[in-house]
Amino acid sequence: MTSRKALTESTRWVVKIGTSLLTDSQSGLNQSAIDSWARQIAKLKDQGVDIVLVSSGSIGEGMRRLGWVNRPSEVHKLQTAAAVGQMGLMQSYQAAFDKYKIVTAQILLTHADLANRQRYLNARSTLRELLNLGVVPVVNENDAVVNEEIRFGDNDTLAALATNLVEAECLVLLTDQVGLCERDPRNSELANLIQYGKADDPDLLAVAGCAGVSGSGGMLTKIKAARKASGSGATTIIASGKEENILRRLRAGEVLGTTLSPGSGRIAARKQWLAGQLRGNGKLVLDNGAVSVLRESGRSLLPVGVTALEGSFTRGEIVICVDHAGNEIARGLVNYNADEARKIIGISSDKIETVLGYCGESELIHRDNIAITA
Repeated sequence: MTSRKALTESTRWVVKIGTSLLTDSQSGLNQSAIDSWARQIAKLKDQGVDIVLVSSGSIGEGMRRLGWVNRPSEVHKLQTAAAVGQMGLMQSYQAAFDKYKIVTAQILLTHADLANRQRYLNARSTLRELLNLGVVPVVNENDAVVNEEIRFGDNDTLAALATNLVEAECLVLLTDQVGLCERDPRNSELANLIQYGKADDPDLLAVAGCAGVSGSGGMLTKIKAARKASGSGATTIIASGKEENILRRLRAGEVLGTTLSPGSGRIAARKQWLAGQLRGNGKLVLDNGAVSVLRESGRSLLPVGVTALEGSFTRGEIVICVDHAGNEIARGLVNYNADEARKIIGISSDKIETVLGYCGESELIHRDNIAITA
């Protein structure tokens, strides 16, 4: 499906609405804005489009309810604001969608939910069933319980993972900017909009801007999110949520914002899950030959191609494969624990039994359990 057809003919979208489009530091949630989003989403549903809504705004609403003017930096205070604000956020969405007789559902996720394969599959099944029933799931990070080590850190990433979960054709990232520009439009009048691009184009990372005051993301996180979403074949649109009826106009085929087509191709669902993991339990340093084999041939990673390892991991955990410069190449589920792996790296597979006393697998990572990420 071409990028334009993905907008006008697709039947499943993930829409992420940023904090700046929902709140301000003084009045919390903007109910008229939420009413507008509900109206547009209701129209899209009438046109046969399933919508998963990834919404920021809980911390801003919590700050208003608690009477806080300045956004705190302490994690526990942010979690407190999120817990208080989440109630208001869902009340506002349900009130808005009630006008169109649309049922909403609250889905709160952490990285741990998606890092665990069984919980990932459970989340996928729940979201798909909600869509089958005509419900609009409202997804947010579970800020009230998540800690700094396992948090997504921005809802752009969460939206990309949700896109893969439900196999949506389109990921729409709405922001307070017109789209991805060659320069930061807040700092330059010569900021030409990039209308089209490829999600895996490395040059886009160089022009991505930094985060705004209210949110935790920025153009860099949006480009990375587009890359993740492209794994399931999704087209990503980065556009201004301040444009009137932006969702309906995108659906109608109007050229707005930046459209990023998926890159080299769709990858299997299991490998989407692997590639979507935000962190691993250790690292394997590969020689040049192993890097080439993984990238070009799609083969398994053998012990002989590994020169060093870092971290502590057990069999079946996710590890990150890097080249000698430290650049990430792939992620995968390892067949040996760290102590065993240290003993067999650099040797041929036929010597594993001699070194360990047994041979569980001839590969450190089987090709079915590797996702190329760069």
